[in-house]
Amino acid sequence: MNIKRDDTVLVIAGKDRGKRGRVREVHPTDNKVIIEGINIVKKHTRGRAGARQAGVIEQEAPMAANKVMVVCPKCNRGTRIGHTFLDNGEKVRQCRHCGEVFERDTAEQKWGGRR
Repeated sequence: MNIKRDDTVLVIAGKDRGKRGRVREVHPTDNKVIIEGINIVKKHTRGRAGARQAGVIEQEAPMAANKVMVVCPKCNRGTRIGHTFLDNGEKVRQCRHCGEVFERDTAEQKWGGRR
């Protein structure tokens, strides 16, 4: 999957087509992403004794990763992701339009500081 957490993405299909948002979570096994403020659904919840109020809440639902494109920070438009190797052998993502190399993946980004 070419989409990483904290990437800015452009929705290219569905009810939120044309909107941009930041990726909050990535689920590579399901090929789904959760984007801030996109794909908002209403969920009916049952009340629990002292825990939460019953009612209807709005939350972001996962959407298919093939319905979004990563936005290049230099071009400022949706782009497909290419991969290239640097001189030191490190594999990085790059924009297919302008060739801009995206940020290098660090252990902090990959694992969310859990490693």
